[in-house]
Amino acid sequence: MSSTLTAKERKQHRNSFLTGLRSEGYIPAVVYGRKKESKSIVVNNGDLMKTIKEVGRNGIISLDVDGNTQEVMLTDYQFDPIKNEVLHADFLYIDMSADISAQVRVSLTGTPQGVKDGGVLQQSLHDLAITAKPDEIPEAIEADVTNLQVNETLYVSDIKKNYSTITINHDDEEVLASILAPRQEEEISTGEQQGGGIPVNEEGRETEA
Repeated sequence: MSSTLTAKERKQHRNSFLTGLRSEGYIPAVVYGRKKESKSIVVNNGDLMKTIKEVGRNGIISLDVDGNTQEVMLTDYQFDPIKNEVLHADFLYIDMSADISAQVRVSLTGTPQGVKDGGVLQQSLHDLAITAKPDEIPEAIEADVTNLQVNETLYVSDIKKNYSTITINHDDEEVLASILAPRQEEEISTGEQQGGGIPVNEEGRETEA
């Protein structure tokens, strides 16, 4: 899926200029890659957030810079959680026929049998590094944990067969998720002296029996 994002080239880099941009709802960005010269641009903050929602984190974007359109991907962005706005974004020129690297989130699906039996689900990997064609990068890599029993583990090797069109750049033995055994309740001590002990006085000294 692709979406068009309009941008303008910028020549100014002064902090005062960038502050003015952000106050007007625009953010500074840069586009680079494929042996092309890096270009400083300006995009509308609202348009960028809308585009990300439309195509996803690893989606393909048709970036229109002053009438010249190129296929790009968003590789990084700085976000201010207090102001709820993007501060800066990085875009990468892409070749649709060439493999690229990306980070894809792991989505665990299903309710494990081990959890139903009282175990605890532990997810060890939340993102996977992959290599694929730009239009074959999934929004998420799903891992079905429905059949996991207590003390069982799901490995990277268990899901690779489901994603034959991409390369998952992790060892087969890396753990995705596991079901931990229920914690044993700690025995509550009453503090009473059990039989066979040595009598003591109020000061803690041993006394003769």
